[in-house]
Amino acid sequence: MKIRMNKNKKVKVVKNGEVGVRFIEPAGSVPKRKEIRLKSYDYKSNGYYFITICTYRGKPFIKKYEEIIENILLSLPERFSGLTIDWYILMPTHLHMIFVFNEVEKDLPEIVRAFKALVTRNTRMKFWQRNYYEHVIRNEYALLKIREYIQSNPLVENIKFEEFYKDGSDKSDPYKEQRT
Repeated sequence: MKIRMNKNKKVKVVKNGEVGVRFIEPAGSVPKRKEIRLKSYDYKSNGYYFITICTYRGKPFIKKYEEIIENILLSLPERFSGLTIDWYILMPTHLHMIFVFNEVEKDLPEIVRAFKALVTRNTRMKFWQRNYYEHVIRNEYALLKIREYIQSNPLVENIKFEEFYKDGSDKSDPYKEQRT
C-alpha cells in the first residue's frame, strides 16, 4: 500500500492496484475539544474524587464484563500506593466511583488511564468513551450527598454539585477560578 498527499490535501491510496482518494481536513478546521480538567489543580492532592466513566457509544457492556471490571477496579489500590476506593457502582453503561488519595504517587488522569487500559486489554474491545468525568469533593456534606447519589438511582437523578457548597463552608473551591 502506498499513500501520497498532493497539494490539495487529498490523499491518494494505492492498494492492490486499486486507487482511492480521500480528502483530509486541514488542521485549523478540526473542532477543539473542550478542556474539562481544572487548569491549576494538582490531581495528586490528598482528598476525595468522584469519577464517572461511560462505555463506548453508551453500549451496555458492563453487565457482561462485570467480574473483570470489578476485579481490575479493586486491584487499583495494590497498583497505586496511597489510593483507596471509597465507593463505587457499576451500571449497564457507566461506572461511578469515589477515590481517596493519601500521598498517592500518580495523578488522577494516570490512574483512570491505567484502569481503562486494563479493562480494554482484558475485554479485547473498545470499551470506554475517550474521556471521563471527575469532580473534586471539597467537604463532608458533598461526600455524603455523592455517596447517596451513587447508591440511589443514578439514571433518574441529576447531581448539582454547586448546591453542596452554597453555605460557603468551603474556601478551597477549585472551580471558582474557571467560573469567573
